[in-house]
Amino acid sequence: MRNYLAVVLVAGLISCNNTDQKAAGNLEKDSTSKVDVKGQAVALKDSNVQAIYDGYITLKNALVQTKYEDAQQAAAKLKSALATFKGCESTALTAEKIAVAKDIAAQRKDFTSLSADLIAMFKHADMEKGSIYVQHCPMANKGDGGDWLASEKNIQNPYYGSEMMECGAVVDEIKNK
Repeated sequence: MRNYLAVVLVAGLISCNNTDQKAAGNLEKDSTSKVDVKGQAVALKDSNVQAIYDGYITLKNALVQTKYEDAQQAAAKLKSALATFKGCESTALTAEKIAVAKDIAAQRKDFTSLSADLIAMFKHADMEKGSIYVQHCPMANKGDGGDWLASEKNIQNPYYGSEMMECGAVVDEIKNK
């Protein structure tokens, strides 16, 4: 039984290894939605889309830091931004679920579908400058995995926070067309 547990532990650690980040020793946070670690701004042409992105990054950062109340507030603001953008009404409902969730685990669960919707949106958004990174944690959601957006390549996992901060990898980069 001990050997089995050791194998599971090693497999989990390997699946969440982000060698680029560890090699660089870069632990800076995505503390602002407009500036990534290297100082390149993420600027979107539509101010409403920019507001949605800014709100999403604020929510993601609250989940990274495991700050339940901050995530509630960020989700409520994001819901408002989404509700005024045509075609995002159902995504606004998902943000509302995060705003009224009873705990951080429920917030993180709904963050998966919110992220999926917004990844699709930002893949078609007009960017003025910068890059948006699509990141993935294979262990999120009980092994089903989970994606999220970030303004930098540095992995800051919103599904596990400090428990497994570096679990994940960049799977796509959305750039100016």
